[in-house]
Amino acid sequence: MASTLKDVAQLADVSVKTVSNVVNGYPHVSPEVRRRVETAVAHLGYRPNVFARTLRTGRTGVLALVLPGADVPYPHDLAREVVRAAAGRGYRVVIEQVGPDDERPAPSLGAARPLPVDGVLVSAPVAPTELVEALTVAGRSVVLVGGEVRDGRCDRVSVDVAQAAEDATTHLLRAGRRRIAAIGAYPRESADGYHRALRRAGLAAVPGQRLPASRHRRADGYRAARALLAQPDRPDAIFCYSDPLAIGAMRAAFDAGLRVPVDVAVIGIGDIEEGRYSRPTLSTVAVDTGFLAGEAVARLTARIDQPGAAIARVTVPHSVLPRESTGPAVR
Repeated sequence: MASTLKDVAQLADVSVKTVSNVVNGYPHVSPEVRRRVETAVAHLGYRPNVFARTLRTGRTGVLALVLPGADVPYPHDLAREVVRAAAGRGYRVVIEQVGPDDERPAPSLGAARPLPVDGVLVSAPVAPTELVEALTVAGRSVVLVGGEVRDGRCDRVSVDVAQAAEDATTHLLRAGRRRIAAIGAYPRESADGYHRALRRAGLAAVPGQRLPASRHRRADGYRAARALLAQPDRPDAIFCYSDPLAIGAMRAAFDAGLRVPVDVAVIGIGDIEEGRYSRPTLSTVAVDTGFLAGEAVARLTARIDQPGAAIARVTVPHSVLPRESTGPAVR
């Protein structure tokens, strides 16, 4: 016969309400009481009746995380940290991957086939208007995570991408570079920071040396860098709006017979693992993914508890990590 909350309460010598608080992840329980309850739960093999809890509270205890498709490497770290942060608040996480903007986005989260979740975290580079609209219509609590996508209906937890771009470009300037090109898939805010750094140094972007990329893939960075490096007055540095673009740009330099960083310096954003082991290692702008995930989950659970609260914008810190692809900075 299955154990009940009452059985756990009797064994742990606490109230049924206290057991419920521990099982549902409420923080205001003393460590000693939590230990007794968790020991009793393990001893009895108690499993919460999720269906009954959903009927009683109207909540499932499940969050959804929407990520880009498998050709973008950085979401794996984000997914791991979101699962960890959600577990600390008593939630489980389901993950949906979506393709580029021209593919149908996450149909199971929309109004037509609603997945039973309490709220949705959306990696902002893959947050097309249609997806946010579908989630809003379905009454979902939504938080955008990272990137440059803005939507007045949703909370957003993100690095200051304009400042990150300015800091990356400033690093190249301090390394003695003056013909700095840029490659990006989401250029608005990043472009602002890039131009701001150049203006402060008394420089202007060279026409034709800021190229768009359709996505944040290595192949897109490769194609754009090949075009830049074939120009008569080729750049001596390339700022890429993501690390995968920068990895592609470094390969393009190699194929053009150029040396990184001697002939052209390269920097990205994201601090993906590949960049730490590439040759040369990739300079990048890094964000603490664990902190980002924790803030995003905290914001989403707060939104679930108070759906009518004011929209929040949370900015997380970042830092420039100089590595071999830009050479030593000039002080």
